[in-house]
Amino acid sequence: MMGDVLVVGTNDTKGPEIRFIVDQLEKVGATWQVINIGVFECGESTVPVAVGPAELAELAGADINELRRGGEQGGARARALDAMSEGLAEVLKRYHEEGSLGAVLGFGGSSGSSVIGRAIQVLPVGVPKILVSTMASGDVTPYIGTRDVTLMYSVTDIAGLNRISRVVLRNAARAAAGMAQGFIEDDDEVQDRPLVAISMFGVTTPAVTAVQQALEQQNFETTVFHATGAGGRAMEGLVDDRLIDAVIDLTTSELTDELIGGVLTAGPDRMEAAGRAGIPQILVPGALEVINFGAEHTVPEKFRVPERRVHVHNSAVTICRTNVDESRELGRIFTRKANLATGPTAVVIPLRGLSALGPEGQPYHDRVADEALFDEIRSGLRSDIPLIEVDAAINSTEFTDVVLAEFMKLWSQK
Repeated sequence: MMGDVLVVGTNDTKGPEIRFIVDQLEKVGATWQVINIGVFECGESTVPVAVGPAELAELAGADINELRRGGEQGGARARALDAMSEGLAEVLKRYHEEGSLGAVLGFGGSSGSSVIGRAIQVLPVGVPKILVSTMASGDVTPYIGTRDVTLMYSVTDIAGLNRISRVVLRNAARAAAGMAQGFIEDDDEVQDRPLVAISMFGVTTPAVTAVQQALEQQNFETTVFHATGAGGRAMEGLVDDRLIDAVIDLTTSELTDELIGGVLTAGPDRMEAAGRAGIPQILVPGALEVINFGAEHTVPEKFRVPERRVHVHNSAVTICRTNVDESRELGRIFTRKANLATGPTAVVIPLRGLSALGPEGQPYHDRVADEALFDEIRSGLRSDIPLIEVDAAINSTEFTDVVLAEFMKLWSQK
């Protein structure tokens, strides 16, 4: 049985568009419900509204009349939009928990996209989500976060129906209907194999590939996250959603960018979700010596000094090597996060190189800086968390064999 397509828009300014969308849904046999996030009064709606702004405001702990009295200016408008987003998130969660949600189809300009984009992120990966937005051609991070939101650029402003907007909205409606038709909570294709998340960067790829292949031979599923900031956030988010059964965090370099100001930070909470969830995790200071920037000309002047080793990874990525003080501080951060673990955890250190650039003879070989990092981990790690030191580089067979052996030990303890 197909669930409802929840059509989310501002009925006070985009009533004709809502009417057009529900007509298109009916043409292909989809059922629908409308959620009106428009704060202000409008004429009589041409479609039934399942949830309106008064209920959304109440769910956010606000009063719709107070929000309306604030008008369209400054902080009052921002408060109203925040309330609509908070209330919408609660409604979406309710529909999903009840099992009546087939897909979400939201549309709007900058304000509507902000309200819908923030709220839609409460839905887990796999629930169909479409957002038609005037903002889809720029930085879309606020509207997607770490979720599988399908963004469709509206091309024109969503301000009336015309030969362009009709085509875009028709396609969006039919896409939502198709997604709702195919969305089954207990999909027959879902595997019952445990899913292991692995973090990867270009300079740790051989290690990740070896671990991934070995795990799949042991009847695990694997999913790899590129440690580009967004990748780390996505991995943490999926762990929080309980969609990941274990983590092998081979590449924790996003901690470095967060500390030092590189461009690929995953935020201050990176390397915490698995420990919080209590699932098995292997933690490795992989590529922790790498600070990431964009093209070579974007590297800040303070890093353009003789003692700082700069390496052009490719035309879009330039990296710098951490020094002793930075390595020491990263060791403290890595250890503090490891110590938050509530489930089976082990730390595995590659003594001969943290990345492809780290072994002797490679550009980032620096035993002094590496030892500063290792010493902090040795001295600060909780006594009940195993610390395994491997006299090999991260991409070596010797190292990945140990990682796999330790992971299997942890898995048996869960």
